[in-house]
Amino acid sequence: MQRKIEKSREIIAETFDLPKDIVLNVPKITIIGNDEITIENHKGIILFERNVIKVNTKVKAINIEGENFEILYIGDSTITISGKFKSISYEV
Repeated sequence: MQRKIEKSREIIAETFDLPKDIVLNVPKITIIGNDEITIENHKGIILFERNVIKVNTKVKAINIEGENFEILYIGDSTITISGKFKSISYEV
């Protein structure tokens, strides 16, 4: 039943050209250069180390690898991280 509701929301978002990140509550990732990243609609931090961060989302966990990470801002649904990013991927 939950899957049908999600599929209906996806169809509505596409039909009315609405932003999927808002309608479906999926993550929106904004990268500025290779030293700042903002993730909206996150569900919390799973792992935080100086060279690896794992952020939980509704879809999958996001793995970020790099150096000298620092949290610039964290709120209920938004997190901004600085550092030197080498890779950003969804957990398989």
